[in-house]
Amino acid sequence: MNIPEQSRFAIYALGIFFTYFLYGIVQEKLTRGRYGDQVQPDGNVGERFTYTLALVWVQCLCNYLFAKGMLTVKPQKEDTTHTGYYAASSLTYLLAMVSTNMALRWVPYPTAVVGKSAKPIPVMILGVLIGRKSYSWTRYGCVLTIVLGVILFMFKESKVSNLPAETTGLGELLLFLSLSMDGLTGAIQERMRAASAPSGQQMMLSMNYWSTLMLGVTMIVTGEGMAFIQFGIRHSEVWLHLSMIALCGALGQLFIFLMVANFGPLACSVVTTTRKFFTVLCSVLLFGNVLIARQWLGASLVFAALVTDMVYGKKQHSTADNKKPPGEGKLKEEQKKLIS
Repeated sequence: MNIPEQSRFAIYALGIFFTYFLYGIVQEKLTRGRYGDQVQPDGNVGERFTYTLALVWVQCLCNYLFAKGMLTVKPQKEDTTHTGYYAASSLTYLLAMVSTNMALRWVPYPTAVVGKSAKPIPVMILGVLIGRKSYSWTRYGCVLTIVLGVILFMFKESKVSNLPAETTGLGELLLFLSLSMDGLTGAIQERMRAASAPSGQQMMLSMNYWSTLMLGVTMIVTGEGMAFIQFGIRHSEVWLHLSMIALCGALGQLFIFLMVANFGPLACSVVTTTRKFFTVLCSVLLFGNVLIARQWLGASLVFAALVTDMVYGKKQHSTADNKKPPGEGKLKEEQKKLIS
């Protein structure tokens, strides 16, 4: 069944919206909730889940098995992508994911979500520096508006946070590291697409294979693997939350890699960012993360700029879009129509 490009784009986007909407709800419950009824040294009741590496490892392992199952049921042409591309993109992808999960220990979930909304910025900057691309003035204007919105949203943290002074900026620093790694991942994936054009399932399989290996070694060396297992034995309900995160993450990552393989990392970053507004609203309603007027203004600027980029950006073509890298052919022409 041959699905038109526009319909395929809508299907992938809706898949990303729905799966990561559920993913965000369960992730906040896992990372900011407490397990058990024992009083901790800080006076709070219940233990916090702090095993960031283990959380990402579980997701990567499940994503690998999910992709392996799909390629077993429906084999595809041989993937000729150089192993170095997958290893490098897996490393930057892991650093981005681990940094985001660690940041949740010091910043509220809405702050992390809107902070990650700046993802198109490093993707664009490194696309210019590494991929030798250029973009329309409309797109540059939208990116600057995103920066302003993020600053307005995150400015409140250092003023009202109850965290010790030495940790108030740690969450923001981790978010900045995560954004930088997102940009490198996008640049590597662009080169990967131009060189061999792997399918979404093949990218999902290989990247999660390398990610699982890297994290597995790290967990053994740091001892977090054993501590994570002991935590799971003490609080069996954590396995249900991890299973839900793994399922939503596997389906969501499939849609993401299909989007990257067909329409490019920049289009994917715009789609994944627009869905974050609904995650913020859900977090505010369900977990009591109340936002002040300045933060609502910042969030509105971020997502208004993204909508503008999606609606009006199609009417303008970047200079780089008119220079097709070798081997992209018709796929690049379709990408121009959808994300220029």
